[in-house]
Amino acid sequence: MSGADDPAAWTPVRDGLSVTVRLTPRGGRDAIDGVERLADGRAVLKIRVRAAPTDGEANAALLAFLAKSLRVPSRAVTLVAGDTARIKRIEIGGDARALADALARLSGVQAA
Repeated sequence: MSGADDPAAWTPVRDGLSVTVRLTPRGGRDAIDGVERLADGRAVLKIRVRAAPTDGEANAALLAFLAKSLRVPSRAVTLVAGDTARIKRIEIGGDARALADALARLSGVQAA
């Protein structure tokens, strides 16, 4: 199942948005590849970065890529969980509705 019909990969939190990401390091390019549903039912935002998963390089690339894509300051994007895991939780500070709209647009999720 695609999961693109259910944007639950991100949810509003105090002062912003919480996003569950499935990161693919060494992905050949920096890109958002849509929303996917995992076997356990969770929806995740699929993101690939060129950086290798060495010394936190892929995590740094992920945070920088999200900040640039969403046009928010880099300090507004924080890795909350999943430092060494493929599935990560990111919090993004700002207007939750505007951030959710931007993520929907970038990931190809149709607005409700």
